[in-house]
Amino acid sequence: MLVHVVCVFFNVCTHPSRVSQSAAALCISVGSFSDPEDLPGLAHFLEHMVFMGSEKYPAENGFDAFLKKHGGSDNASTDCERTIFQFDVQRKYFREALDRWAQFFICPLMIEDAIDREVEAVDSEYQLARPSDSHRKEMLFGSLARPKHPMGKFCWGNAQTLKHEPREKQINTYQRLRDFWKRYYSAHYMTLTVQSKETLNTLEEWVREVFSKVPNNAQPRPDFSDLQDPFDTPTFNKLYRIVPVRKVHALTVTWALPPQGKQYRVKPLHYISWLIGHEGAGSILSLLRKKCWALALFGGNSETGFDQNTTYSIFSISITLTDEGFQNFHQVVHLVFQYMKMLQTLGPQQRIYEEIQKIEANEFHYQEQTDPIEYVENICENMQLFPKEDFLTGDQLMFEYNPEVISLALALLTPERANLLLLSPEHEGYCSHKEKWFGTNYSMEDLPEEWARRWAGDFDLNPDLHLPAENKFIATDFTLKPSDCPDTEVPVRIVNNERGCLWFKKDNKFKIPKAYVRFNLLSPMIQKSPENLVLFDIFVNILAHNLAEPAYEADVAQLEYKLIAGEHGLVIRVKGFNHKLPLLLNLIVDHLADFTAEPGVFNMFAEQLKKTYFNILIKPERLGKDVRLLILEHCRWSVIQKYQAIMKGLTVDDLMTFVSSLKAQLYTEGLVQGNFTSTESMKFLQYFIDKLQFKRLSVEVPVLFRVVELPQKPHLCKVKSLNKGDANSEVTVYYQVPNVQPAVVLSLLLCSQMHMEEPCFDFLRTKETLGYQVYPTCRNTSGVLGFSITVETQATKFNTDYVETKIEEFLVSFGEKMTNLTDEAFKTQVTALIKLKECEDTHLGEEVDRNWFEVVTQQYVFDRLNREIEALKLITKAELVSWFMEHRDTTSKKLSVHVSLCEVSKLTFLPASPMLADATLINDIRAFTSSLTLYPYHKILK
Repeated sequence: MLVHVVCVFFNVCTHPSRVSQSAAALCISVGSFSDPEDLPGLAHFLEHMVFMGSEKYPAENGFDAFLKKHGGSDNASTDCERTIFQFDVQRKYFREALDRWAQFFICPLMIEDAIDREVEAVDSEYQLARPSDSHRKEMLFGSLARPKHPMGKFCWGNAQTLKHEPREKQINTYQRLRDFWKRYYSAHYMTLTVQSKETLNTLEEWVREVFSKVPNNAQPRPDFSDLQDPFDTPTFNKLYRIVPVRKVHALTVTWALPPQGKQYRVKPLHYISWLIGHEGAGSILSLLRKKCWALALFGGNSETGFDQNTTYSIFSISITLTDEGFQNFHQVVHLVFQYMKMLQTLGPQQRIYEEIQKIEANEFHYQEQTDPIEYVENICENMQLFPKEDFLTGDQLMFEYNPEVISLALALLTPERANLLLLSPEHEGYCSHKEKWFGTNYSMEDLPEEWARRWAGDFDLNPDLHLPAENKFIATDFTLKPSDCPDTEVPVRIVNNERGCLWFKKDNKFKIPKAYVRFNLLSPMIQKSPENLVLFDIFVNILAHNLAEPAYEADVAQLEYKLIAGEHGLVIRVKGFNHKLPLLLNLIVDHLADFTAEPGVFNMFAEQLKKTYFNILIKPERLGKDVRLLILEHCRWSVIQKYQAIMKGLTVDDLMTFVSSLKAQLYTEGLVQGNFTSTESMKFLQYFIDKLQFKRLSVEVPVLFRVVELPQKPHLCKVKSLNKGDANSEVTVYYQVPNVQPAVVLSLLLCSQMHMEEPCFDFLRTKETLGYQVYPTCRNTSGVLGFSITVETQATKFNTDYVETKIEEFLVSFGEKMTNLTDEAFKTQVTALIKLKECEDTHLGEEVDRNWFEVVTQQYVFDRLNREIEALKLITKAELVSWFMEHRDTTSKKLSVHVSLCEVSKLTFLPASPMLADATLINDIRAFTSSLTLYPYHKILK
């Protein structure tokens, strides 16, 4: 056996009743670069096809069914030079899962009649990606490479390249697929990582037994390293204007460098990107924000196959521009080049390098464990990139400062080597070229001679640009604090008064010098009107803008913060090393207390929010969710209503009046978990009260919406997609469940979903080929339970009424399957669900997320997991079957929402076809919901 293997013995101190998932990942050093010229997308297609059964386990979706039955999941992805497969499952079934999974690489069936069906899945994946501006930009960028370079290949594949054209050219796709598998899915191309609580000897023994039959063709692995400088072409150093799908102005400045992978010990691009992406004083973004020209900037190399492979490495700077920034984009480009020239003039700085090195060493040393499936995926890819001694650290640490290596990379980042991409809706009608695969409209032009002359000479540096100062937020004290109160399994309320309360739990499980602090500032002002919701969004955006520069050093030092415009309050979340975390939290509260908004900044964010709301509404899945919740949740304001409100015009005076009212009366609820004492934690809440000086609320603010009780017959709401150019449609069929014994109902829902996942995928995606995204979901809508099935499809293939009939067809067949459910199958599934809920938290953040849900919804059932486990243990097969059939009969509380192929300021309702004649159409949401009974405010407390 020549598969290279890393076995991870996974053993951390955990709660005795909790277990961990086992996981495995396999990386093959072949990707879309190896696609044959006449079959674009073949590597990606093969990644799909190997899942379709094996000689030993021939069922098409047998592996998925096995994983779903035992609480597992799987995935795969194809990059330029690598393909990765990964799965996780309960430890008890890991050995068997490994055997089933390994057969994909030993003897996959890839039966001929499955090809056409799976081509449709690949085509749907491609269709879903087409409206993505990032994918469109990548595809256009790849087309700029030299002819015959693999960067120019169409890596996605679709029905045209994998079915229609091969048939016209009499190419046998089936045979070519098998030939590709035989040539490239070879043991000596593979690296494997497994992680489980078995001993290392046991894991090694299993791997040898299971993978020893993976074929090895002993042929040289694919090598593209001789194809250097793919973008050394006349078309690269140009300005490309692009028409985006979303409403966004964005500038990307890109350089193509020699491959930098071998410099991983120095990481020159990481050092440069750290400086480029800095947001503190003297940075590019700081200056652009002061001019109200930009909202965000990202710089560097993502280390994906597109950005870094054996033929080149990309260094790019992407800037989200305001309207004014777009009008002055050439000045923005000049500012970027001035900063690059400053870095070249000053040369590499050892102080800065060592500061980055220290921050990342701290983070690595005290890092929280990741999900096993994510960890093994990362390590098996690292095994393809780094020598053995650096498998675990090669992608994370900066090992050695080498100014020569950094200087060589810096010297290449010059204006005459740069490519400029400028995205804007204002380019509509002026771009005559169209990219072949994603249909992106663009134009190409030479840089104006005036610009070229300006940048060719020894242009001046900008005095407002300078290197960052020393970082005061870097942690140096990693002492674990002693408890100052009795230890508890769940958070306890240590402060409770009329202006707020605080929940606290000292971490004694993960034992790391980190903490999580979260606060929810509740106000009745937020939900009063769509205008208030818009002003709240603007307020949170400007508050984040005001904090961006002073708090950036904290962000760099691995202290994370996030401001969230919640439905009923402002949520403030901070986490990281506890040593300097209070400094960051106090900084946020200070800016909240002293909030100001310049008119220019207000106008900048008001314009940006118009684009944000628009960009939400043109996505079928987001519009479908908005319509569904607008029907179900009483007094909810839709994104469309927010869009209408902002289009009417709001002023900075409106904002300041709103903020004054918001801050005047609040109720503040918080949670502190980690390496703090209770005494230290109490000071956080007190700081809010002292600095903001708010009064107690005169009325209680609900943290959930009231939900309408759906009539006991099917209802249908069909609306037009708000993106004329998007062929994607969405159908969600939702069933509301009566609020009786919610813990039992939730258990029944979860069991039904788990039984349903694989058959749903097999029926609607594999056999009916309705779309790439097909899934059942349990729904908790403001405390009211339900379940749904969603299919994202293409209007060019199926109309939404037909899709719903197929969903109903599936539910009928699934009902028959449920009535024939064996005792053994029922017990296996329930056990898997219990084991999944018993899975240990891989890091402190998972435990915090669970506890925060209880706080932010004011339910406080901190042992909910244990209660759900106990409820699951009591469920019988008869209960599950009768419950499902009861909620699937003709009196079900059913709501269907269709979004299919209008101006964005309103919804356009559509008629139903005769196929759905039994459903009552909803053409006026408010008229429909106004006649319905409302459930009381509902919290699932037991």
